[in-house]
Amino acid sequence: MLSINMSRNKLFLLAIIIIFLSACTRSPHSAPWLTDSTLEPLSTLEDGGTPHPSGPGTRAPGQPALSPTPDPPHNLPGGRMGSQTYTIQSGDTLFSIAQQFDILPELIIEANQLQNPDQLSPGQTLIIPPPNFGEIGPSFKVIPDSELVYGPYSVTFDVKAFVDSQGGYLASYTEEVDGETISGAAVLQRVADDYSSNPRLLLAVLEYQSGWVTGGSASEYPIGYQDARYAKLYRQLAWAANNLNRGYYLWRVNGIGSWQLPDGVSVPASDTINAGTAGVQHFFSNLLPHAQWQTAVTEQGLFNTYQNLFGYPFDYAFEPILPGDLSQPTLQLPFEDGVVWAYTGGPHGGWDSGSAWGALDFAPPPGNLGCGQSNEWVVASADGMIVRSDHGAVVQSLDGDDYVQTGWSLLYMHIESRERVSVGTYLTAGERIGHPSCEGGISSGTHLHLARRYNGEWIPADQDLPFNLDGWISSGSGAAYQGSLQKGSQVIRADERRKDYNLIER
Repeated sequence: MLSINMSRNKLFLLAIIIIFLSACTRSPHSAPWLTDSTLEPLSTLEDGGTPHPSGPGTRAPGQPALSPTPDPPHNLPGGRMGSQTYTIQSGDTLFSIAQQFDILPELIIEANQLQNPDQLSPGQTLIIPPPNFGEIGPSFKVIPDSELVYGPYSVTFDVKAFVDSQGGYLASYTEEVDGETISGAAVLQRVADDYSSNPRLLLAVLEYQSGWVTGGSASEYPIGYQDARYAKLYRQLAWAANNLNRGYYLWRVNGIGSWQLPDGVSVPASDTINAGTAGVQHFFSNLLPHAQWQTAVTEQGLFNTYQNLFGYPFDYAFEPILPGDLSQPTLQLPFEDGVVWAYTGGPHGGWDSGSAWGALDFAPPPGNLGCGQSNEWVVASADGMIVRSDHGAVVQSLDGDDYVQTGWSLLYMHIESRERVSVGTYLTAGERIGHPSCEGGISSGTHLHLARRYNGEWIPADQDLPFNLDGWISSGSGAAYQGSLQKGSQVIRADERRKDYNLIER
């Protein structure tokens, strides 16, 4: 049931449902993976009439009723036309340098005649050759933005029911994740929850790459990323979600202008695609040579697979996913009064390295604990319902309902299972959530990782809508985990260790 205590956004969605139900009478539900109590995919009548519920899309491909790109063409960064030099910094790897310059590692190896590319020394100078540019990539729009993120119209979608109805290899698949054996559908749902990735898109990608949704057979690499560190479905899907996110969020900030393909071709991106399509183009650029990539990102590729599974993608467009007048609700610092914490991480990935730099890190006293147990408390930064509490993650919906896909939500990460708040608990700002720890993900020390989402999209902490925590405003420095918090004339700088200049309290 929908909560009656909901935001203006939820009232709008409820109004849509009422319009739908009064506008037509449906035959018995033929899609068990769409829940009857919530939203249906939208179509807009060609004459501009009232939206109505729809089954699979019937319009011609390439003619979305709801455009995913109402903004002007993007001002993309230009490609390098010549070689340049780079001085290796501490912590650099060949892969990180190649990623920084959007070029294949093999081209750097060849240009520098590196005998052992795993042994790079700080201060060493490398020649970075220019990319091998091909023709501009297609402008065909594959999916709307709201179908890449875990957005509002995913509220209707039951992953398990859909997977079971298709009867493919995924329906019988099981895997041990974090010591628990779970189904293929549960693996996919876990990745969607963690990365805030749309489960329909993950299923379409899996089907396109391996056929696992409707058929398929056993494979260690069903997404096609051949790396032993990413074997089996959970890690394959996590890699896929991270790279879909990377293209999406880099496009949001005009941070990428071309795709580097495995065969050495660098494809300049069309400046009229949308962020969702950029995510898909970037994802496939990690896997496919140019000819296969060109197919995957046009009508006969992922778009066609998606449409065969779910109907016309743009029937699910929810726009704008981020309203132009969006503002952050009032948030307080996530710890108790009078306790001095350390600001240990400036803006960095909300989940993994591919999402927007939407997270901040705070460590409890006494500091320098490593992964020691802490009895300090993480508290709610706002009023809202706890909608997730597992694997170190606590998610709070700030709109009075139990949907993380709509409106504002907060992720409190690395929360110890001991005394952790339960799902279904409504907390007011300042009430206890749990203890900071190293649980969930990768962590070298006990801390809290705090991030925001709106309509499923990670909100950057270093862009136009920074964190405001009790008047402390976040900003970045251009490097992950660096940055500051400022309140009036007071400024504290992020540092992974506890220092005089990064201490903060309420």
